Amino acid sequence: MKELLEHLERRLHKKFDALDVGMIHPLVLAYIGDTIYDLFVRTYLVMAYDAPVSKLHVRAINFVRAKGQADTLRHIERFLTQEELDVVRRGRNAKPGTMPRNATVADYRWATGFESLLGYLYLTGQDERLLEILDYILDSVKEGEKGE
Repeated sequence: MKELLEHLERRLHKKFDALDVGMIHPLVLAYIGDTIYDLFVRTYLVMAYDAPVSKLHVRAINFVRAKGQADTLRHIERFLTQEELDVVRRGRNAKPGTMPRNATVADYRWATGFESLLGYLYLTGQDERLLEILDYILDSVKEGEKGE
């Protein structure tokens, strides 16, 4: 992931630091964070399950829908640093222009906070922390599957 960001920084002659990223609107952070999470989830599902695309898609929806992301954030919140919690808070408090029909306002706001966090970690090059959080999510999923 870091290589992709560094490549773009070289091509565009622009480098982000934590201060620059901190000034980006939280909905923009959520925009990139949504993509990061979606790519991670889809890659995980392709590697973990030998299933047709339709079944992979159904599994992916459980991860990436607002309720799933909100629940995930509530689950990992206690492991976040104060800086990360501030990013989440900014994301949760952002006023989106639209709301999906299948999500509550609260879940959508929590999901936006979660996506903002992922976007922030990605754009600041904190790949190790990003992967640590994503691994924690996968470990929680595996624990949940054992209980089924």
